[in-house]
Amino acid sequence: VQLVESGGGFVQAGGSLRLSCAASGSIFSINVMGWYRQAPGKQRELVANIIGRDNTNYANAVKGRFTISRDNDKNTVYLQMNSLKPGDTAVYYCMCYNGATYWGQGTQVTVSS
Repeated sequence: VQLVESGGGFVQAGGSLRLSCAASGSIFSINVMGWYRQAPGKQRELVANIIGRDNTNYANAVKGRFTISRDNDKNTVYLQMNSLKPGDTAVYYCMCYNGATYWGQGTQVTVSS
């Protein structure tokens, strides 16, 4: 499985960004897709994931601000990020699981105060 992310960038606090992650390869058995992030000096942490078609989970820090969605026809998962805060600054990684875990290359999100 190959994962290609897009949509990161620089935004002021309160702004929005939308991340996309397109999967290719052995995608027929992908059950979980999601997003993790890693800030400098911190461990990688779960942001949100989607299990199956519509079972979603969010980190407490992003609940009510971020929305994860999945387009199975396009084999793509999205992360809509609203009301961004400087604390959201991190490299965001797409992941998927189909019996093995795969990661994207990461995309930088920087939120200025």
